[in-house]
This record gives sequence, structure tokens and C-alpha cells, in this order.
Amino acid sequence: MFTLLRAAPLLLATLAVAGCASAPGRTTNEERYEGFNRGVYKFNDTLDRAALKPLAKGYRKVTPQFVRTGIGNVLSNIEYPGTFINQFLQGKWALGFKDTGRFLINSTLGVAGIFDVATPLGLEKNDEDFGQTLAVWGVSSGPFVNLPLLGPSTMRDAPARVFDWFTNPLQYTDLPWEADWGNRVINVVHGRSELLPLDDTLQRTYDPYVFIRDAWVQQREFNIFDGNPPPETLEDVLEEEPEEMEEPQQ
Repeated sequence: MFTLLRAAPLLLATLAVAGCASAPGRTTNEERYEGFNRGVYKFNDTLDRAALKPLAKGYRKVTPQFVRTGIGNVLSNIEYPGTFINQFLQGKWALGFKDTGRFLINSTLGVAGIFDVATPLGLEKNDEDFGQTLAVWGVSSGPFVNLPLLGPSTMRDAPARVFDWFTNPLQYTDLPWEADWGNRVINVVHGRSELLPLDDTLQRTYDPYVFIRDAWVQQREFNIFDGNPPPETLEDVLEEEPEEMEEPQQ
């Protein structure tokens, strides 16, 4: 936690420019760059089939469930400061203090996050990032974009990843490069292994690209509105109808 204080000037500067939006900015699946997005999707899918998916299958096969659970807990705990920092930036003070407590408890009693001690104590896990904070401040998503290696995002959420990078405590430690890259590889492979059960569903869809895009947008809205997104307006429906009538590009 002490090392996070080195990021205090950045956080204070961000707080200084924070707006008081009357309503969160919506996330849409507007396809201004569909040709580019589909090309990136094909690139990511090819890379996934050739390398990432086989690695994830091997990892899942040789690693017992309890070990994978511990690894997932550690990886989640390392990134958890980003959640409570963004809670504070969004004005969710009570949740921010609860999430700070969750991080401290799991980092100590949970042995560096291996064990999730906080959840049984009533400190449920939350998920916040700077893209969600921008949405709460009233910034609309802009067009949907598919990022090489990183996947679905928007013009609002993609650059917000830079801020999230600064909230990771590992950025303020002197880890050897081998340990740093080892952490990155494990994070990616573990995350992909958690998605393996969804592969069969994806293969049965008519247009996997559209399925992933729309599922990501819906999940993003769910997270931004803390599980209670507002219903679609007539304007939202009219904006989506022309797109639904288009044939998927090959």
C-alpha cells in the first residue's frame, strides 16, 4: 500500500478534473470501424487457436482446481487496488473503504491473496476500472473497437487502460523482468482457461464476432450500472436496427 502513495499526484490530478455527471455515459455497439474490427478479430482468433487456447488447455489439464483457484485469487488481489481507487473516484466512498478493507485482509490473513478470506466476512468482490469511472462521469462510449491481443473495447475504455496500468502495485516494485513477464503470461493463460467452457457456445453462433461484441457491451453496461442497467430507449433500438439487418462480412 505504501508504494501506491507514489501514484498520489496522478490520482489527485484526476480527482481535480472529475465532473459531476447527471447520468452515466452509455456503452453502445456502434460499428464505425467494422472492417477494421473484424480484421482484428480474425487476427486475435488465429492467434488464440494457434497458441493461447492450447496453452490454456494444457494449464487446465495439469493444474489442480484448488491451485487454479489460488492463482486466480492472487492475480485478482494484485489488481484490486484499481477497484477501490475507482470506487473513490466515482464517489462510492462506502464501497471504496469496504474494498480497501477487502484488499488488506486478503493481502495479510489471506497470505498475499492466495485465500479469499474477505468474502466469508461479508466483503464481496467488486470490479471497477477507469473506463467505468469515465462512464460514471458522463463520458459516452463512442464507437466499439476491437484491439489487437486485448479484444473488445470502445473509444472511451481503450485509453482508460493506461490509468489502470498505474493502479497496479507491481508497477511500483523492482521485480526482475523474468518475474514481471512470468506474471503477465500466467495472467493471460489463466484468464483464457476460465473462458474455455464458453468455446462450444461460441462455435454454435451464426456470427461469433457479433456475439462477442454484443455480449461484451451488455456486460459493460451491467458493470457500469452496478448490476442494474436502465432499459433501452426507443432511440437505442432505432440505432441498432439497421445494423442487425446487415449481412456479416466474410
